[in-house]
Amino acid sequence: MNVTTERMPALYLSHGAPPLADDPLWPGQLAAWSAELPRPKAILMVSAHWEEAPLALGATEAVPLVHDFWGFPPHYYQVRYAAPGAPGLADDVRKLLRGAGTPVQDIPGRGLDHGAYVPLVEMFPAADIPVLQVSMPTLDPQELMAVGRRLAPLRDEGVLIVGSGFFTHNLAALRHSGGGIPSWSAEFDDWGHRAIQAQDIDSLLDFEHASPAGGLAHPRTEHFAPLFVTLGAAEGDLGQGRSVIDGFWMGLAKRSVQFG
Repeated sequence: MNVTTERMPALYLSHGAPPLADDPLWPGQLAAWSAELPRPKAILMVSAHWEEAPLALGATEAVPLVHDFWGFPPHYYQVRYAAPGAPGLADDVRKLLRGAGTPVQDIPGRGLDHGAYVPLVEMFPAADIPVLQVSMPTLDPQELMAVGRRLAPLRDEGVLIVGSGFFTHNLAALRHSGGGIPSWSAEFDDWGHRAIQAQDIDSLLDFEHASPAGGLAHPRTEHFAPLFVTLGAAEGDLGQGRSVIDGFWMGLAKRSVQFG
């Protein structure tokens, strides 16, 4: 694939956990999705697993991954994803955000966490596209949409902006659900799908109150929050939103959406 000269889409994906690699279906879905995309010049990742204020830029050269999970078999800790750093993209992010009055800090030793590298291993396994991860400085949906709007010009420079979370995420409730798809997960997934299709941004912003079972689907909202960075970056293309992946994994909705 040649690096695109066209405007890149903006993505929100459900990133799974390290065992995603062993799932018989999901890795292929992610690979098929990336095969349909223009080849990005660089990838900007916003993961549910990095909250840091002020907004922080991660490593701009290859550093070890952040294996931010516990209790898994040893081979999950041996995964590597040595994508090139993206110092030029980091400079562009600083200019866009600081120009809009948003403070930015650098944490050069902070590698990609599993919300970033787990899906990237499946989507871009050659690890030959520069990747920059930035933190979520807040969980406030309105503020995250504003960050996304400020980052949106990067799409015209061939940058793929990816918000990485999980469309429903309540591991504690899953442990007591008795297996299958919990009703709270199915109900929230259906509501969120319809809200995105209808471009009902107001309802999405107020998802904790406007959605069915919002408190169970997201008792803490960090896994839904990256969607709002994506929505901000996608303004102007919200009418082109489509679910590329749906269904459930261990009872959690793995809905993943592309705008543009």
